[in-house]
Amino acid sequence: MIAAMASIEGAPVAFGHAVVMTDELNVFNTRGRERELGTARGTRLGPTVGAEQLGCSLYELDPGGQAAPYHTHYANEELLIVLDGTLELRTPPGIREVKKGAVVGFPAGPDGAHRLRNVSDAPARYLLISTMLFPEVAEQLDTGTVLALKGPADGWAFPSGTAGDYIALTLEAIKADRGA
Repeated sequence: MIAAMASIEGAPVAFGHAVVMTDELNVFNTRGRERELGTARGTRLGPTVGAEQLGCSLYELDPGGQAAPYHTHYANEELLIVLDGTLELRTPPGIREVKKGAVVGFPAGPDGAHRLRNVSDAPARYLLISTMLFPEVAEQLDTGTVLALKGPADGWAFPSGTAGDYIALTLEAIKADRGA
């Protein structure tokens, strides 16, 4: 397939969608954060530049900072690019350090489980690029919490031990239907 580029009222267009071109967004000079977690800050860059099927988030961790627990995604895969600093990366094979310039892929499912923590004395910055498949199920593996996500940062969390029997709950829902 050949990508068609055209101009509609001065805005570049590809495949029928406006291409967002901005000099305002720069991963090395950012302002404002969507997610403030004390020693960790993050912001979604993908939607800012018009991406619909590809996510990209920028995180900055102070020494000791961590933006997410050890987790896995069952629908989406992620790609880590370390922009600055040294991070401790936990994956199923164990713990290792990743430094500036490192690129690591996390496939969907148990093999892609991961956690990043800044164990250095200096701030660390990284990008996480991901597919954007929703609905999505993610699991925080150390606690057993399951996340049912309808979209980015939108969904429900089910702590370990709160799951019910699928068939029993389905039958209960059928009985609750006033028309049944």
